[in-house]
Order: sequence, then structure tokens, then C-alpha cells
Amino acid sequence: MTAVGPARRQKDEVLLGVRAALEKLRAEFWFSHDTAALLWGLWTWRLSGQVHLTHLRNPHVDAAREGATVRHWADLPEPQRSTWVDAGTGLVVPATSLERTIVDCARTRPPDAGLVIADAGLRLGANRELVEAILQEAAGGRGVRRARRVVAAADPRSESPVESATRWVVVDAGLPTPQPAIEQRTWSGRYWVDLGWPELKVGIEVDGLEKYSGLYGDPRQVLLDEKRRHDALVEAGWLLIRVTVDDLRDPDRLVARIVAALRSRGWQGAPTPRDSASRLR
Repeated sequence: MTAVGPARRQKDEVLLGVRAALEKLRAEFWFSHDTAALLWGLWTWRLSGQVHLTHLRNPHVDAAREGATVRHWADLPEPQRSTWVDAGTGLVVPATSLERTIVDCARTRPPDAGLVIADAGLRLGANRELVEAILQEAAGGRGVRRARRVVAAADPRSESPVESATRWVVVDAGLPTPQPAIEQRTWSGRYWVDLGWPELKVGIEVDGLEKYSGLYGDPRQVLLDEKRRHDALVEAGWLLIRVTVDDLRDPDRLVARIVAALRSRGWQGAPTPRDSASRLR
């Protein structure tokens, strides 16, 4: 039996909270923020474990008695309301639109978590112009400046939550924005570098533990294939930096590694850290 990780357990707990809210609440509401992101099937990062609801008017409830339920009240125009249908039961669930969900998460979640959701939303087909229009309508509101930075950095070519979170570390440090999914032809075939600067041939390869867990075949063969891929890219001139989830816990050290790699290939710039987006309104 495959073990269920803490992130999966937390998602399951939130979805249980969604079912409970549907059963007991009578006032009109829409699931929103990272709860809506889960319903839409988007990647999440550092999930809060809370169930978020948005009402059109102040629900006047005792927050202390709500437990893991967080209620918001805000203007929610018709185009920003949607529904999610449970494929298994056919249950219709009220939720914010994909574009509104991206904006709410970008405004309220830590920037790396917001970017993970924004990347996934664009991959799913969210309209960037609508996202930007919703942000424009919210000008001056809390978290809007931070959200603008997150949305500006969003890229549907990202292929995993760890890749998105890594890209935020780079962008937030004021380094040149890396390009996702860079194609490279080698003696061993055609490969894609996860993130990088093709003009310098400096790349970032994001490693997730699941790659070698057996989900993608015999772990030994996966490891051999990955070594062959790595060697082929290096022989094609790439300098590769491997990044894991653990590396994201020390962003300063990760940035220092990236800067050293870029400078070794002739880059003469320097990090220009911006004001922490988590403090911006």
C-alpha cells in the first residue's frame, strides 16, 4: 500500500471540510482562495489547511467558533462566480472562478505559494487578461501590490510546484528571470532543462523525491536514465544546478549558488533584492 504524505492528508482534510460546509451552511457562499484552488485541481504549496468561503455580505459569525473555516466577505461579480462538479458524485459546488481564485491566492498567500497556484491556473487555461483586470479593479486593496508581482511572474510552462517555488526565489532575489522548459538537442536525444538562461547555458534542474519513488518505473532505471540525461546536457555545454525542496528552506544559500554559476559563465550583474512581497499591500 502506498503511503499517504502529509500534504495529501492535509488536502483530504480540507475536502472533508468542504463537504461539511455544504451540509450545514444555508447562507449563499462560494468556496474561495486556496480551497477553490484545490477544487479546481491546481497545484498548492504550503497549504493552510483551512476552508475558505466568500460571502457577498458580512456573515457576522464568531470566528472563534469557526475552527478551520475562514469566511471572507467581498464583492463577487457574476463572472467571478463559478461551480465545480464532483466527477464521482455529480455534486455541484459553488466556487470562485479560476481567474478570481488566482487573484485571491496571490493577494493572501505567501508569494511562492501564490505563484504555484498562478502557474497552475494559467496551465489549466485561466485568461491572464481577466486576471489582470480583476487586479486592476482591486487597486489599492490589501495584497494587490504583492499580487501584481506574483501574476507578472506567472508562467504556464512551469511543470511542477517545486519548479514554480524555485522560480520565485530567483525572481524575488532580483536575478534575471529564468526561462522554463528549454529545449536542448544532445547526442542522447532531445531534452528539456527545467529552468535556465540559455544564452549562458546555466540551468536549474528541480528534483522531486517522487521521481525515484517507483511511480515512474524501476527506480534504478529512472536513476540511470537521469544520469544519462544529465551527462548529455553537460556535454552539450550546460552548467546544471540541482534543486530539491530542502534547498528552498534556505533561499539565501540557493541564490548564492545560482549567482556563482551565472558569474562563472560571464554574467556581471548582482542580485537586487526587492522589498519583501509578503509585506507589500
